[in-house]
This record gives sequence, C-alpha cells and structure tokens, in this order.
Amino acid sequence: MTTASHALGDTATLTRRSLTHVLRSPDTIITTALMPIAFLLLFVFVFGGAIDTGSGPGEGSYVSYLLPGILLITVASGISYTAYRLFLDMQAGIVERFRSMPIARSSVLWAHVLTSIVANLVSLALVVGVALLLGFRSSAGVLDWLAVAGILVLFTLALTWLAVIPGLTAKSVDGASAFSYPLIFLPFISSAFVPTDSMPGPVAWFAEHQPVTAIVDSIRALFAGQPIGGDILVALAWCVGILLVAYVAANVVYRRRVA
Repeated sequence: MTTASHALGDTATLTRRSLTHVLRSPDTIITTALMPIAFLLLFVFVFGGAIDTGSGPGEGSYVSYLLPGILLITVASGISYTAYRLFLDMQAGIVERFRSMPIARSSVLWAHVLTSIVANLVSLALVVGVALLLGFRSSAGVLDWLAVAGILVLFTLALTWLAVIPGLTAKSVDGASAFSYPLIFLPFISSAFVPTDSMPGPVAWFAEHQPVTAIVDSIRALFAGQPIGGDILVALAWCVGILLVAYVAANVVYRRRVA
C-alpha cells in the first residue's frame, strides 16, 4: 500500500468515527441550524418590512436577499463544534493514542475537517428548507446551484481549518468554541442584511472590503441567475487565502502539540 492510499484509508476510518459521534448526537446539527433559522425568522417577520434592499416589496424578495448571509452564519456557527470535538479528543488523550498507532499523522485533523463539512452541509440544507417555506425562490440553474455549493464548501473548509487552531490550543471548552462568535457577527457588518451604501462611511468601507460581502454578493447573484462579475474572484481569493493560512498554521500548531 502506498503512503497516499494509507493516509486516505486512515482518514476514512477516523472520519467514520467522527461521523458516528455526530449521528449519535444529532442535537449538534439541530443546534447549529437553530440560531441561523431564528435570525432568518427574526429578520423576515420583524425587520423585513422596514428594510429596503431595492429588490422589490414582499417577504419573499427579502428572504432571497437575506438567505446568503444566513448560510454563512450557519457555517460560522457549525465550525465551533469542530473546535469543541477536537478539544475533547486532545483533553482525553485520544489524539495521543492515535499517534502511538501506525496511522498517518494528517488523518487525525482531516477526519475532523471532513466531518465538519458533512455536518455543515446538513445544517445548510435545513436552513434552505426553512427559507423555501418562507418564500425563498431562485432562478438559478443546475450549474448555478453547483457553484453556490462549491463556494459554501470552500468557505466551510477554510473556516474549519481555522477552527482547528483553537481546538488544539484552547485551555477550556468555552475557549475552544468562543472564537466563532466574531465570525458569526461579521455578516452583520456586510451586505448580508442591508445594502452597504445605506451604512455610514467608515462602516460601509469596512463592509465593502471584508470577505463576507464578496461571498454573499456572489451567492446572491447565483441564486438570482444574474451575472456575478468580479465578486466571485474576490470571494474565491478570500476563501483560498484564509484556507492556506489556516491550514499551514493549524499543521504547525499540531506538530508542536504532538511532538
């Protein structure tokens, strides 16, 4: 067996282990989806009638405007469980046990990362289902939906590797998951809920130049079946940049912790 196939086999085995834990505790996925769904209901039924997005009247139009940002909040909420599960494995000495076995070192982290992607995709599907019940409609074709899925998977992958760092370094359970709070808050200072041109100057500048706005605008255009222009390139650049930095940093921290 080659080194690559050995690593893939180990990763698959450990991923099944992590997914089994998630299946035995489905409340983690439900909890991940509950907060974004609560935000969705709050903004549609409480604030939706007072917010002018320029997309026309009616709840359905605001749901369509709102959904991309809610999906990013869902991911930001979900990746905190990656840090939480990795922290528990570190504290329980499970990672050290794996290290004493003839398995690929990288498989331990990749198993948590792949589990995060699967769990978050389920949460995202739940949120989209609720949005459809609230009136969300899309003109997107199959390729547009695949592009949306690709962006969300890439975004999840980038944030999950970011979550690995506190999972390895935190001193407490609360510390392992608390890092996600700023990530959940970030969409509120973006084009996720209102157009950026309605914001005060300094806030608008920050909103227009942070990663969430480019990602939200790209997903929104894809859902509407409209041209996405340069937003998609900016969104992909942010996602890939965060992914590369987080991946390198996480592996450096991991090697130091298990050395």
